[in-house]
Amino acid sequence: MDMNNPIIDNIANPHELERMYREEPDAFKQSFSYAWEQNPDSQVLGVWYQRLYFKEKILTEKTSLFQKDFISMGILAILAGITTRILFHFADDNTIAPINIVIGVLLLIAIYFVTNNVPSKKVLYTLASSFLISGIFLNLLPVEWTDSIILAYIHLPIFLWVVVGLAFTGNEYGNGSTRLAYLKFNGELAILYACMAISGMLLTGLTMQLFKFVGMDISEFYFENVVIFGAAAMTLVATYLVSRNLKLAKNIAPYIAKIFSPLVLVTLLVYLITVIVVGKNPFLDRDFLLSFNGVLLAVLAVTIFSITESSKDEKKNISDYINFALIVLALIVDSVALSAIVFRLSSYGISPNRLAVLGVNILIWANLIWIMLSYLRFLQNKTGPLAIQDAVTKYLPIYGLWAAFVTFTFPLFFK
Repeated sequence: MDMNNPIIDNIANPHELERMYREEPDAFKQSFSYAWEQNPDSQVLGVWYQRLYFKEKILTEKTSLFQKDFISMGILAILAGITTRILFHFADDNTIAPINIVIGVLLLIAIYFVTNNVPSKKVLYTLASSFLISGIFLNLLPVEWTDSIILAYIHLPIFLWVVVGLAFTGNEYGNGSTRLAYLKFNGELAILYACMAISGMLLTGLTMQLFKFVGMDISEFYFENVVIFGAAAMTLVATYLVSRNLKLAKNIAPYIAKIFSPLVLVTLLVYLITVIVVGKNPFLDRDFLLSFNGVLLAVLAVTIFSITESSKDEKKNISDYINFALIVLALIVDSVALSAIVFRLSSYGISPNRLAVLGVNILIWANLIWIMLSYLRFLQNKTGPLAIQDAVTKYLPIYGLWAAFVTFTFPLFFK
């Protein structure tokens, strides 16, 4: 044993080993190689070996995964662009419904998750049957714009969004933290896709102008063959980048949540006060009732986004009180909307639109109550933030079930 090796000399002195590493990390690594060869059974040196070389092992693993993910993403992105362009052609001729484009893109996103994290056969069969049944059923419907069919077109993406969540969570679909990760993924995906879309619009504008300089109008060709292809392909690219832990989206999402929550709170307060002063009545004004529900959905989305991006730290901050205030205001809006919908049902009778709006408002009202009570207990130091996150994540399948119910039953019972 070489007594001149400083690491061997201080193998029983963790404080000295840490000091040597911090002062001269390169020299420490050189000395460590010899010390590790001479003492391969040392638990102390075993810990230091993992500390020094663990990152290099992870980097190698990530490189191989990167290649696999990148290839699958590239193939699926090209497929998304091609299938969307083909489906758009038939939808433009009114041969098929435009909703097929949404089904195609969501299916390819689900395939991306499944190929990179293969779940059990039970999950695979559920995914396959959900997309297959949805595609067949929607294409058996007449390509008409009746209320019930429009409702089916609106609710199908919600149902399939929950199905894609099953592909994302895989065998961990019952795990609350995995469901929360899916919600975070959606927020980060929306941010990244918006940035990419803005860049695409700038490129489109520049391209149009350049061709106009030479007397050519390529707007129709460019939109049908480049914009549509690119918009679909970008969903897979953005999915890949977010799932690969892109720092841009992950770093900016919490700040957006913190900025938008107070702005939405102030806007909603001003809006409600204005409604009272102006004397708008959602019980009699149908368009105003629809806008009221639109406000409710926007507030719910912002609140859930803010909750999913908040830290798991037990310590409360101003964002929690803002979120709680938003939830209370959203409950007030939803309660008024529910009262107006019930009034319109009793006054004007049953219609598919009124039933669909009633159902979703009841679901949102129940979810908001659950979130509000969880937040109240958290603010009173009776529970931790996980209770709030459970109130959000455990309710997701209920939205999916309601969307499936509207999609598959309303066109059969209403014309």
